[in-house]
Amino acid sequence: MIRLRPATEADLAEIVALSNWAYRGTGEAASWTVESYLEGERTTKDTLRADLAATPSAQILTWRDEAGELQGHCWLEPGADDVWYLGLLSVRPDRQDRKLGRTLLSAAEDYARERGARRMQMTVINVRDTLIAWYERRGYGLTGETRAFPYGDDRFGKPLRDDLCFVVLERAL
Repeated sequence: MIRLRPATEADLAEIVALSNWAYRGTGEAASWTVESYLEGERTTKDTLRADLAATPSAQILTWRDEAGELQGHCWLEPGADDVWYLGLLSVRPDRQDRKLGRTLLSAAEDYARERGARRMQMTVINVRDTLIAWYERRGYGLTGETRAFPYGDDRFGKPLRDDLCFVVLERAL
């Protein structure tokens, strides 16, 4: 069992570095979940601060090992009807073969469940078939709902394709 802690301002630089490594990293230590159809940074400290300020009920949870090294993090946001949103799930790409992603996902689900969540929802870019399949193996299902990709808003990177949208996945907790 891992312990998740709400991020503080002091954690933001590490969260940004890990997010950008996990989502946009290249080279030998790149993640299998890298978003090669977007260029630029996945996030910045200013973007995270603005998102947290705009959504006061949300928080970024961090997972550190015994030595204090950041292993992963995620965004959790309570919503209507006890449906919580999970986003920005990131683990160290150089340690993904140790099942860190599924461990963090399970801990995030437990954290939300302990606070009243009955369902967890997320969005994934439609062309991320391997990642969607990974979430499906963990009990998430496609709802059939899609959401527009924010073309023209380069805060999350510049798209290299014109066919992107988000699919919504959900699972009962």
